[in-house]
Amino acid sequence: MPSQKLSNSLLYLMAIGAGLVVANNYYNQPLLSLIAQTFKVSESAVSNIPLFTQLGYAFGLLFIIPLGDKFNRKKLILIDFIAIIASLLVAAISSSLFILTIASFCIGFSSVVPQLFVPMAAQLAGKKDKGRAIGIVMSGLLIGILGSRSISGYVGEYLGWREMYFIASGIMLLYAIVLIFKLPNLTSDFTGSYGQLMNSLWDYFKTESSVRLAALRGGLGFAGFSAFWTTLVFLMEDSFNYGSGVAGTFGLLGIGGALAATWAGKLSDKINKNRLITIAILVMIVAWSVFEFSGNSIVGLVIGVVFIDMGLQSLHITNQNIIFSKNPEARNRINTIYMVGYFIGGAVGTTTGAYAWEIYKWTGVATLGLIYTLLILVVHLFFKKPIEVDS
Repeated sequence: MPSQKLSNSLLYLMAIGAGLVVANNYYNQPLLSLIAQTFKVSESAVSNIPLFTQLGYAFGLLFIIPLGDKFNRKKLILIDFIAIIASLLVAAISSSLFILTIASFCIGFSSVVPQLFVPMAAQLAGKKDKGRAIGIVMSGLLIGILGSRSISGYVGEYLGWREMYFIASGIMLLYAIVLIFKLPNLTSDFTGSYGQLMNSLWDYFKTESSVRLAALRGGLGFAGFSAFWTTLVFLMEDSFNYGSGVAGTFGLLGIGGALAATWAGKLSDKINKNRLITIAILVMIVAWSVFEFSGNSIVGLVIGVVFIDMGLQSLHITNQNIIFSKNPEARNRINTIYMVGYFIGGAVGTTTGAYAWEIYKWTGVATLGLIYTLLILVVHLFFKKPIEVDS
């Protein structure tokens, strides 16, 4: 355990950074219609951009995050920022949908820094404050996800989608400079080879049932969430004749729900985590039920967005508090297993959501999200294990 303690200034610096970096993965969603117009392709074809971004993120989690248990995390993070900036610049100047899709994969692959920050916050915080630290960093991350859609929606509408990627690369450069001076050097304990490091992922996956269950819950929840955000811009144009700016504004509505992450983090330090997860799932079921009847209702969509964010983020934070309670020497690898499952679910949700929209429009998307959420409830109730409040 490092001697350095987690100061509030460092905690909020990581929270801000988590939001800024993860935003790179979501700028594209309100811009899909604009990109489709630029390259003269269909809605289902352009949906490959968020799909490959999420697949890239899953691969980055798998191959980069475990290195946090082996190498100096500050150096690892700063090297990764070089890749983030380069990927964003390639996306900005892409001359074809194919190049943009490859650049999107690279953006996702490199933008995994927040998942190095979360275990770092858990490591530096004391046991009693672990949930709070995770919750604050995740609040920053989630606000970044939701706020990114609002920002890119307006930038795309008034400046163009390419300009959003240029702006993002500048933001990444400035934040990397701040990290050079502010981020602490944390050494890691693993002394084996990279091959042994990766093989240990499989060992933890086989032996830690709580991690497998958390990954399944999180993946199913994020599948529905991704289906919603991938198709929302199409609904805005199809039913309301609104552009990317209004679709992005829904991200601001979700920020209120994302703030539930801080609350959930504090609460998961005090009450039974299985009970908190059940409550979160029920909130998500309410959200999808509202969406079922909101294909022509802005008010219904607003209510659903707030509830879906509150439920998913509470589920996510509690999942992470559970998995970080064990194996402190392998927090980055444990987080890798969980987050790979989480974002594979997101990729599945993006693909199935696009097809649900193409075939059944909004009713198909809402029904798909409800099915994913009911599956979470089933697997949680059947496979959960007793968890102590102070775990």
